[in-house]
Amino acid sequence: MTAPTTAPVPRAELIADTALALLVERGMRGLTHRAVDELAGLPQGSTSNYARTRLALLEATVRRLAEREARVLTLEAMPGPSEGIDALVDALALALHLHLSGHRGLLVARYELGLEATRRPELRKFYDATGRDRFREPMIAMMAAAGSREPERHALSLVAWCEGLMFSCAAGSYHSAVPSREELRVGFGELMRGMLGR
Repeated sequence: MTAPTTAPVPRAELIADTALALLVERGMRGLTHRAVDELAGLPQGSTSNYARTRLALLEATVRRLAEREARVLTLEAMPGPSEGIDALVDALALALHLHLSGHRGLLVARYELGLEATRRPELRKFYDATGRDRFREPMIAMMAAAGSREPERHALSLVAWCEGLMFSCAAGSYHSAVPSREELRVGFGELMRGMLGR
């Protein structure tokens, strides 16, 4: 009996995943085409062939980050309004707990890219569009389905609460402690019921 073979990772994914790893390990200064080639074990020039400019490399990295975060947060799999607020709160708590407990590197990479976007208008446009399509619009739709009378404002409040918590736990004063799923459930419950008047 032969062992199952693992399909090779597509080169584009390998390059973008390696770029994310470099952001976590070395910060923005450590992200270069050459460093990606070296860490990924690719022939020199491979990353330059895929992403000719630094902006192209950063955009590929933002795109890959959004793909990986979407798999963790699974906004499209959130319960519908018929399942009730408790089911939604539980799903949000689970998604955030998974992100905080198993994917802190993605958060660090996101902060690196977000800060870089504040200094590069061309990256800012791409960064914002990626976040809007994958996270902001689905969050607004989720709040509307949950019965919010102001879904855009409530989505902003929910995102801001999550972002603050994620930053505190990944890089801030709570970096050594991850809230339990139950603690997150309580926090989400207070927030959602307050916004929805329940």
